[in-house]
Amino acid sequence: MSRTYTCIVCPEGCQIAVEGENISGYRCKRGLLYVRQERENPTRNIATTVRLTGGEMPLVPVKTASPIPKDKIFEVMALCRALTVPAPVKKGEVVLPDAAGTGVDMVATADGI
Repeated sequence: MSRTYTCIVCPEGCQIAVEGENISGYRCKRGLLYVRQERENPTRNIATTVRLTGGEMPLVPVKTASPIPKDKIFEVMALCRALTVPAPVKKGEVVLPDAAGTGVDMVATADGI
């Protein structure tokens, strides 16, 4: 089976072709590593907002502390959608530990006062 990936590691945006175990079209080692990782265990970072109670603003921005498995994105987003945190929240504070059993925390990216 043949598949083409667009590398997102650097601004080059190489079109990397994968056919079976053969990988071609990458211009740097980072592109090769990206495609290998993408085939074995694709991960993504998530940035979103969660509700804030008792604060000046209704929402506080959050993100994953590190990438999570791609198949857990919708589960983590559902948890964030249902989450309400009390003000104040400090930048870097964990608002959702071990999101969806991934071992990755959701942390505030700004103060929620």
